Amino acid sequence: MTRARVPRPPVRRAGGARGWIAFALVLCGLLTGGRQAHAGGVTFLALADVSAERVQIANLVAAAKFGTPAPIDDPAREQVVLDTAARRAAELGVDPALAVRVFRDQIEASKLVQRALHARWTAHPDEAPAERPDLETEVRPRLDRITEQILRHLRDTEPLRASPTCLRALVVGYRVVESARRLDHLQELALGRALLSICV
Repeated sequence: MTRARVPRPPVRRAGGARGWIAFALVLCGLLTGGRQAHAGGVTFLALADVSAERVQIANLVAAAKFGTPAPIDDPAREQVVLDTAARRAAELGVDPALAVRVFRDQIEASKLVQRALHARWTAHPDEAPAERPDLETEVRPRLDRITEQILRHLRDTEPLRASPTCLRALVVGYRVVESARRLDHLQELALGRALLSICV
């Protein structure tokens, strides 16, 4: 029986992201009918993009856990992620409480993907991944890198998060990124979940 490979998150080539982000900045104006969707030139594109990358990596997390005793819900591991985010946020000048809210959303978004994929693979074993990535050596280092990026983007977007255009700008970032990364429906839902607390 042939088993499908796990969809891998796209690898971005050096300089490639700059091109589409520059294009997206123009597109922002079109999507908002020319209305201001940023504060002082700040947008949510980079934050939405790295959150989308985290959502795509959830496919690998799901594959690593599928068919093993490793649970999707792992409160001890989740607390480590939240504590690390809060500590690093304080070092970067970001509100630790905000960091915890945002990373709780990121975790829930990942679990949304994992649960859906496990349900699909259980119902259709022929679609289950043929490879099992290693959580410790392959997946978590990438998640750790993304944690740092998200925190820095939270710091850099503070003026926009405090502005009346926050939600509109977040929707623009979401729409541009889900199109640029060609997210599937499940990943689109998860990205919305991941960004839930940005403008709260």
